[in-house]
Amino acid sequence: MFGFGFLEMPRPFNTQYRCYSVSMLPGQARLDVEKGGKIIMPPSALDQLTRLNIVYPMLFKLTNPRAGQITHCGVLEFVADEGKIYLPYWMMQNLLLDEGDLLNIESASLPVATYSKFQAQSKDFLDISNQKAVLENALRNFACLTSGDVVAITYNEKVYELRVLETKPGNAVSIIECDMNVEFATPIGYSEPTSTVKKAQEENMDTLDPASFMPEVQGFIAFAGQGVRLDGKIRKVINDEPQIVKAVYQRGVPDLDYQIGNLRFIRAPKKDDEKDKEILESTFEAFSGAGQSLRQKKNIN
Repeated sequence: MFGFGFLEMPRPFNTQYRCYSVSMLPGQARLDVEKGGKIIMPPSALDQLTRLNIVYPMLFKLTNPRAGQITHCGVLEFVADEGKIYLPYWMMQNLLLDEGDLLNIESASLPVATYSKFQAQSKDFLDISNQKAVLENALRNFACLTSGDVVAITYNEKVYELRVLETKPGNAVSIIECDMNVEFATPIGYSEPTSTVKKAQEENMDTLDPASFMPEVQGFIAFAGQGVRLDGKIRKVINDEPQIVKAVYQRGVPDLDYQIGNLRFIRAPKKDDEKDKEILESTFEAFSGAGQSLRQKKNIN
Protein backbone atom coordinates (compact mmCIF):
# COMPACT_ATOMS: atom_id res chain seq x y z
CA MET A 1 0.00 0.00 0.00
CA PHE A 2 2.86 2.37 0.81
CA GLY A 3 5.17 0.98 -1.89
CA PHE A 4 7.78 -0.63 0.33
CA GLY A 5 7.92 -3.69 -1.97
CA PHE A 6 6.26 -6.11 0.49
CA LEU A 7 3.78 -8.68 -0.93
CA GLU A 8 0.33 -8.35 0.57
CA MET A 9 -0.71 -11.64 2.19
CA PRO A 10 -4.13 -13.04 1.23
CA ARG A 11 -6.79 -12.59 3.87
CA PRO A 12 -9.58 -15.13 4.49
CA PHE A 13 -13.04 -14.65 3.02
CA ASN A 14 -15.80 -15.50 5.47
CA THR A 15 -19.44 -14.45 5.12
CA GLN A 16 -23.02 -15.76 5.12
CA TYR A 17 -25.60 -15.88 2.33
CA ARG A 18 -29.13 -17.11 1.81
CA CYS A 19 -28.89 -20.26 -0.31
CA TYR A 20 -31.27 -21.45 -3.03
CA SER A 21 -31.27 -24.27 -5.56
CA VAL A 22 -30.40 -23.52 -9.18
CA SER A 23 -34.03 -23.99 -10.22
CA MET A 24 -34.82 -20.74 -8.32
CA LEU A 25 -32.32 -18.74 -10.39
CA PRO A 26 -34.09 -16.09 -12.52
CA GLY A 27 -33.89 -16.52 -16.28
CA GLN A 28 -33.36 -19.66 -18.30
CA ALA A 29 -32.74 -23.05 -16.71
CA ARG A 30 -29.08 -23.58 -15.86
CA LEU A 31 -28.54 -27.30 -16.36
CA ASP A 32 -24.78 -26.77 -16.51
CA VAL A 33 -24.82 -25.81 -12.81
CA GLU A 34 -26.83 -28.90 -11.83
CA LYS A 35 -24.32 -31.17 -13.59
CA GLY A 36 -21.30 -29.86 -11.67
CA GLY A 37 -19.91 -28.92 -8.30
CA LYS A 38 -19.74 -25.13 -8.58
CA ILE A 39 -21.99 -22.37 -7.22
CA ILE A 40 -23.17 -18.94 -8.39
CA MET A 41 -22.33 -15.97 -6.14
CA PRO A 42 -23.27 -12.25 -6.22
CA PRO A 43 -21.00 -9.62 -7.90
CA SER A 44 -20.14 -8.06 -4.54
CA ALA A 45 -18.42 -11.30 -3.55
CA LEU A 46 -16.04 -10.93 -6.49
CA ASP A 47 -15.10 -7.38 -5.43
CA GLN A 48 -14.45 -8.54 -1.88
CA LEU A 49 -12.40 -11.54 -3.02
CA THR A 50 -10.29 -9.29 -5.26
CA ARG A 51 -9.48 -6.93 -2.39
CA LEU A 52 -8.51 -9.88 -0.18
CA ASN A 53 -6.06 -11.23 -2.79
CA ILE A 54 -7.57 -14.71 -2.75
CA VAL A 55 -5.35 -17.31 -4.43
CA TYR A 56 -6.72 -18.91 -7.62
CA PRO A 57 -8.47 -21.23 -8.21
CA MET A 58 -11.15 -19.95 -5.86
CA LEU A 59 -12.28 -22.78 -3.60
CA PHE A 60 -14.74 -22.46 -0.75
CA LYS A 61 -15.78 -24.35 2.35
CA LEU A 62 -19.55 -24.44 2.82
CA THR A 63 -20.96 -24.99 6.31
CA ASN A 64 -24.54 -25.37 7.41
CA PRO A 65 -24.46 -23.78 10.92
CA ARG A 66 -27.78 -25.36 11.86
CA ALA A 67 -26.90 -28.99 10.99
CA GLY A 68 -23.10 -28.83 11.07
CA GLN A 69 -22.75 -30.34 7.58
CA ILE A 70 -19.63 -29.36 5.58
CA THR A 71 -18.64 -29.61 1.92
CA HIS A 72 -16.38 -27.82 -0.55
CA CYS A 73 -16.98 -26.28 -3.96
CA GLY A 74 -15.78 -23.88 -6.63
CA VAL A 75 -17.48 -20.84 -8.14
CA LEU A 76 -18.88 -20.71 -11.66
CA GLU A 77 -20.21 -17.15 -12.04
CA PHE A 78 -20.86 -13.96 -10.06
CA VAL A 79 -24.33 -13.10 -11.36
CA ALA A 80 -26.58 -13.93 -8.38
CA ASP A 81 -28.75 -11.40 -6.60
CA GLU A 82 -27.11 -9.65 -3.65
CA GLY A 83 -27.25 -11.63 -0.46
CA LYS A 84 -28.08 -14.88 -2.30
CA ILE A 85 -26.14 -17.82 -3.71
CA TYR A 86 -27.37 -20.68 -5.89
CA LEU A 87 -26.25 -24.29 -5.40
CA PRO A 88 -26.80 -27.57 -7.27
CA TYR A 89 -29.64 -29.53 -5.75
CA TRP A 90 -27.43 -32.52 -4.82
CA MET A 91 -25.17 -30.15 -2.84
CA MET A 92 -28.14 -28.80 -0.90
CA GLN A 93 -29.13 -32.36 -0.04
CA ASN A 94 -25.65 -33.12 1.30
CA LEU A 95 -25.76 -30.00 3.49
CA LEU A 96 -29.36 -30.69 4.65
CA LEU A 97 -30.44 -27.24 3.47
CA ASP A 98 -33.86 -25.87 2.64
CA GLU A 99 -34.64 -22.98 0.33
CA GLY A 100 -33.60 -19.69 1.95
CA ASP A 101 -31.46 -21.16 4.75
CA LEU A 102 -28.35 -19.34 5.93
CA LEU A 103 -25.07 -20.81 4.69
CA ASN A 104 -21.59 -19.88 5.85
CA ILE A 105 -19.00 -19.54 3.03
CA GLU A 106 -15.29 -19.50 3.76
CA SER A 107 -12.33 -19.41 1.40
CA ALA A 108 -10.25 -22.60 1.43
CA SER A 109 -6.94 -23.90 0.12
CA LEU A 110 -7.04 -27.61 -0.71
CA PRO A 111 -4.29 -30.07 -1.73
CA VAL A 112 -4.27 -31.50 -5.23
CA ALA A 113 -5.95 -34.90 -5.46
CA THR A 114 -3.94 -38.06 -6.12
CA TYR A 115 -6.55 -40.76 -5.34
CA SER A 116 -10.29 -41.11 -4.93
CA LYS A 117 -12.73 -43.97 -4.44
CA PHE A 118 -16.41 -43.92 -5.40
CA GLN A 119 -19.41 -46.14 -4.71
CA ALA A 120 -22.48 -46.04 -6.93
CA GLN A 121 -25.74 -45.78 -5.02
CA SER A 122 -27.49 -48.01 -7.55
CA LYS A 123 -26.45 -51.09 -9.52
CA ASP A 124 -27.73 -49.37 -12.67
CA PHE A 125 -24.31 -47.71 -12.85
CA LEU A 126 -22.91 -51.07 -14.01
CA ASP A 127 -24.89 -50.70 -17.26
CA ILE A 128 -22.34 -48.10 -18.39
CA SER A 129 -19.64 -49.81 -20.45
CA ASN A 130 -16.75 -47.42 -19.68
CA GLN A 131 -17.46 -46.10 -16.19
CA LYS A 132 -14.11 -44.37 -15.64
CA ALA A 133 -14.38 -42.40 -18.89
CA VAL A 134 -17.91 -41.24 -18.02
CA LEU A 135 -16.83 -40.19 -14.52
CA GLU A 136 -13.75 -38.39 -15.82
CA ASN A 137 -15.87 -36.41 -18.28
CA ALA A 138 -18.39 -35.50 -15.54
CA LEU A 139 -15.72 -34.38 -13.05
CA ARG A 140 -14.58 -31.67 -15.48
CA ASN A 141 -17.49 -29.61 -14.11
CA PHE A 142 -16.24 -30.04 -10.53
CA ALA A 143 -13.50 -28.11 -8.72
CA CYS A 144 -13.03 -30.28 -5.61
CA LEU A 145 -14.22 -33.41 -3.83
CA THR A 146 -15.09 -34.02 -0.18
CA SER A 147 -15.11 -37.44 1.49
CA GLY A 148 -18.63 -38.51 2.44
CA ASP A 149 -20.42 -36.42 -0.19
CA VAL A 150 -22.88 -37.96 -2.63
CA VAL A 151 -22.27 -36.33 -6.01
CA ALA A 152 -24.63 -36.57 -8.97
CA ILE A 153 -23.49 -37.06 -12.57
CA THR A 154 -25.62 -37.21 -15.71
CA TYR A 155 -25.10 -39.69 -18.56
CA ASN A 156 -27.54 -40.37 -21.40
CA GLU A 157 -30.17 -38.18 -19.72
CA LYS A 158 -30.02 -40.31 -16.56
CA VAL A 159 -28.72 -39.16 -13.16
CA TYR A 160 -26.33 -41.45 -11.27
CA GLU A 161 -25.41 -40.79 -7.64
CA LEU A 162 -21.89 -41.68 -6.42
CA ARG A 163 -20.66 -41.50 -2.85
CA VAL A 164 -17.09 -40.28 -2.35
CA LEU A 165 -15.71 -42.94 0.00
CA GLU A 166 -12.11 -41.76 0.18
CA THR A 167 -9.82 -39.01 -1.11
CA LYS A 168 -6.08 -38.55 -0.83
CA PRO A 169 -4.01 -36.76 0.40
CA GLY A 170 -6.83 -35.25 2.51
CA ASN A 171 -10.55 -35.48 3.24
CA ALA A 172 -11.11 -32.60 0.81
CA VAL A 173 -9.04 -32.22 -2.37
CA SER A 174 -8.84 -30.06 -5.45
CA ILE A 175 -9.29 -31.87 -8.80
CA ILE A 176 -8.30 -28.99 -11.09
CA GLU A 177 -5.43 -30.02 -13.38
CA CYS A 178 -4.53 -33.14 -11.42
CA ASP A 179 -3.49 -36.73 -12.12
CA MET A 180 -5.89 -38.72 -9.95
CA ASN A 181 -6.26 -42.49 -9.63
CA VAL A 182 -9.90 -43.59 -9.45
CA GLU A 183 -11.34 -46.78 -7.97
CA PHE A 184 -14.90 -48.08 -7.66
CA ALA A 185 -16.42 -50.02 -4.78
CA THR A 186 -19.23 -52.54 -5.25
CA PRO A 187 -22.48 -50.65 -5.97
CA ILE A 188 -25.23 -50.73 -3.39
CA GLY A 189 -27.75 -53.48 -4.14
CA TYR A 190 -25.40 -55.56 -6.29
CA SER A 191 -24.72 -59.20 -5.39
CA GLU A 192 -22.30 -61.57 -7.07
CA PRO A 193 -24.03 -64.42 -8.98
CA THR A 194 -23.59 -67.82 -7.35
CA SER A 195 -21.19 -70.15 -9.12
CA THR A 196 -23.48 -73.20 -8.70
CA VAL A 197 -26.28 -71.66 -10.73
CA LYS A 198 -23.89 -70.56 -13.45
CA LYS A 199 -22.27 -74.01 -13.58
CA ALA A 200 -25.65 -75.75 -13.83
CA GLN A 201 -26.64 -73.51 -16.74
CA GLU A 202 -23.42 -74.32 -18.57
CA GLU A 203 -23.93 -78.06 -18.04
CA ASN A 204 -27.46 -77.86 -19.43
CA MET A 205 -26.21 -76.02 -22.47
CA ASP A 206 -23.44 -78.57 -23.05
CA THR A 207 -25.93 -81.47 -23.20
CA LEU A 208 -27.74 -80.02 -26.22
CA ASP A 209 -27.06 -81.71 -29.53
CA PRO A 210 -26.95 -79.22 -32.43
CA ALA A 211 -28.18 -81.92 -34.82
CA SER A 212 -31.51 -82.06 -32.97
CA PHE A 213 -32.25 -78.49 -34.06
CA MET A 214 -31.65 -79.18 -37.75
CA PRO A 215 -34.76 -79.25 -39.99
CA GLU A 216 -36.01 -82.39 -41.71
CA VAL A 217 -34.60 -83.05 -45.16
CA GLN A 218 -37.01 -82.16 -47.95
CA GLY A 219 -37.08 -83.81 -51.39
CA PHE A 220 -34.96 -86.77 -52.44
CA ILE A 221 -33.26 -88.76 -49.68
CA ALA A 222 -30.77 -91.45 -50.70
CA PHE A 223 -31.34 -94.98 -49.29
CA ALA A 224 -34.41 -93.87 -47.38
CA GLY A 225 -36.81 -96.49 -48.82
CA GLN A 226 -37.93 -99.85 -47.42
CA GLY A 227 -36.12 -102.96 -48.57
CA VAL A 228 -37.84 -105.81 -50.54
CA ARG A 229 -36.67 -109.41 -50.61
CA LEU A 230 -35.98 -111.01 -54.03
CA ASP A 231 -37.48 -114.34 -52.99
CA GLY A 232 -40.87 -112.74 -52.30
CA LYS A 233 -40.85 -113.43 -48.59
CA ILE A 234 -41.97 -110.79 -46.14
CA ARG A 235 -39.17 -108.71 -44.77
CA LYS A 236 -38.72 -108.74 -41.03
CA VAL A 237 -39.69 -105.33 -39.65
CA ILE A 238 -37.54 -104.28 -36.73
CA ASN A 239 -39.22 -100.92 -36.10
CA ASP A 240 -42.61 -99.90 -37.44
CA GLU A 241 -41.99 -96.20 -36.96
CA PRO A 242 -40.50 -94.48 -40.01
CA GLN A 243 -37.07 -93.06 -39.40
CA ILE A 244 -36.91 -89.30 -39.56
CA VAL A 245 -33.90 -88.18 -41.51
CA LYS A 246 -32.52 -84.77 -40.57
CA ALA A 247 -29.88 -82.67 -42.23
CA VAL A 248 -26.33 -83.24 -41.09
CA TYR A 249 -25.10 -80.47 -38.82
CA GLN A 250 -22.12 -78.61 -40.25
CA ARG A 251 -20.55 -75.74 -38.35
CA GLY A 252 -20.61 -72.47 -40.26
CA VAL A 253 -23.27 -73.54 -42.80
CA PRO A 254 -26.21 -71.10 -42.80
CA ASP A 255 -29.73 -72.26 -42.08
CA LEU A 256 -31.55 -71.44 -45.32
CA ASP A 257 -34.91 -72.29 -43.72
CA TYR A 258 -34.53 -69.57 -41.08
CA GLN A 259 -37.75 -67.83 -40.13
CA ILE A 260 -37.75 -64.21 -38.97
CA GLY A 261 -38.44 -63.90 -35.26
CA ASN A 262 -36.85 -67.18 -34.19
CA LEU A 263 -33.46 -67.20 -32.49
CA ARG A 264 -31.70 -70.48 -31.76
CA PHE A 265 -28.46 -70.57 -29.84
CA ILE A 266 -26.68 -73.86 -30.51
CA ARG A 267 -23.66 -75.07 -28.64
CA ALA A 268 -21.74 -78.20 -29.55
CA PRO A 269 -21.74 -80.94 -26.88
CA LYS A 270 -18.54 -81.88 -25.15
CA LYS A 271 -16.78 -84.88 -26.66
CA ASP A 272 -15.42 -87.68 -24.52
CA ASP A 273 -12.51 -88.44 -26.88
CA GLU A 274 -9.99 -88.49 -24.06
CA LYS A 275 -12.03 -90.94 -21.97
CA ASP A 276 -12.56 -93.28 -24.96
CA LYS A 277 -8.84 -93.14 -25.72
CA GLU A 278 -7.95 -94.10 -22.14
CA ILE A 279 -10.38 -97.06 -22.24
CA LEU A 280 -8.92 -98.33 -25.52
CA GLU A 281 -5.38 -98.02 -24.25
CA SER A 282 -6.21 -99.92 -21.04
CA THR A 283 -7.99 -102.84 -22.84
CA PHE A 284 -5.83 -103.13 -25.95
CA GLU A 285 -3.24 -105.94 -26.05
CA ALA A 286 -0.99 -106.36 -29.08
CA PHE A 287 -1.08 -109.73 -30.97
CA SER A 288 -3.63 -111.17 -28.57
CA GLY A 289 -6.10 -112.33 -31.25
CA ALA A 290 -6.72 -115.89 -32.40
CA GLY A 291 -5.61 -116.77 -35.92
CA GLN A 292 -8.03 -118.13 -38.50
CA SER A 293 -7.44 -120.03 -41.72
CA LEU A 294 -9.21 -119.35 -45.00
CA ARG A 295 -9.28 -123.07 -45.76
CA GLN A 296 -11.83 -125.15 -43.97
CA LYS A 297 -10.40 -128.07 -42.04
CA LYS A 298 -11.44 -131.55 -43.24
CA ASN A 299 -13.20 -133.72 -40.77
CA ILE A 300 -11.22 -136.93 -40.24
CA ASN A 301 -13.49 -139.81 -39.20
